[in-house]
Amino acid sequence: MPEILHTPLEARHTAAGAQLTEFGGWMMPLRYGSDLAEHAAVRERAGLFDLSHMAELRVRGAEAGAFLDHALAGRLSALELGQARYTLLLAESGGILDDLIVYRLGASEWLVVANAGNRAVVAEALAERVAGFDATVVDETEEIALVAVQGPASQAIVEAIGLESSPLDELGYYRVLEAVFEGEDVLVARTGYTGEDGFELYVPAHAASDLWDALVRVGTPMGLQPCGLAARDTLRLEAGMPLYGHELSTETLPAQVGVGRSVALRTKGDFVGREAVEAGPAADAPVLVGLVAEGRRAGRAGYPVLDGDAEVGVVTSGALSPTLGHPIAMALVTPGHSGSLAIDVRGTRIPVTIVDLPFYRRQERA
Repeated sequence: MPEILHTPLEARHTAAGAQLTEFGGWMMPLRYGSDLAEHAAVRERAGLFDLSHMAELRVRGAEAGAFLDHALAGRLSALELGQARYTLLLAESGGILDDLIVYRLGASEWLVVANAGNRAVVAEALAERVAGFDATVVDETEEIALVAVQGPASQAIVEAIGLESSPLDELGYYRVLEAVFEGEDVLVARTGYTGEDGFELYVPAHAASDLWDALVRVGTPMGLQPCGLAARDTLRLEAGMPLYGHELSTETLPAQVGVGRSVALRTKGDFVGREAVEAGPAADAPVLVGLVAEGRRAGRAGYPVLDGDAEVGVVTSGALSPTLGHPIAMALVTPGHSGSLAIDVRGTRIPVTIVDLPFYRRQERA
């Protein structure tokens, strides 16, 4: 059995009363108290997340951009310095091996951030695909901690810890800048996963506790709440963002699950998975839809989706939305449906309506 990894912030989580759980090979905080309170803190004020389980792989070299264009679905060589992009690692079959955020940090340097549970898959695929390119891939996951501050008050909180950096007002969405915190280099990104404005702070693992403490100290008076994986999942579901292992898998092509725009078919040449993506999914392949219901009973991942008496799909993620106050779900269903379906919730049929994603969209800054 693989060794369970521990974030450098685990002592902070334990001291704060967090319930810990194994996730993606790491012991991570599931919640500190109330899932609803943590969720609401992000929507109304700010939430603090330890995301140190995410995998970071550094890519460098004269042909690093060409290598990433070959290895991944996006055209990463076209990123400007300090720009980030959501992209996909595809199998030859076109199925999704992982979804990634890639940052361009220099003329010949990129940072690839992968899901914790897919770290080995991503590292192995990149190691295989770099052959023949003048580039290197180094897994720095256990050297880097990742702390995220999400919510309307996030900018004020991050500014208050005394970062030496360019003004955060100048940091656009899907951009990253270099900063210094108490003598340590920090990457500050604006690439959130909750549907709110927010920041991700990449810091050397040995400096994570000092950064966490500073954020708690200045953020608590502004309503900052440490948040666990449970709140993160309901937040991302409301924002309509797919999760690997639920909406994304090796069995789904990008066009089926709403991430087809991440594939750069028109702007670059060959890459792994291109032929399968161009061929497209089968005509009857399921597609991702949003579902809403009335009442309080929510469909969960794995529950059947029905059209009359026929099973036409399966829920991939579902919850009672803390913000909206009614059940929401994402589901993979056979194409051609519109209007009303039903979810089989443990033997009870719950009527649902197909809606556009996301379920929740934050108000833009003035």
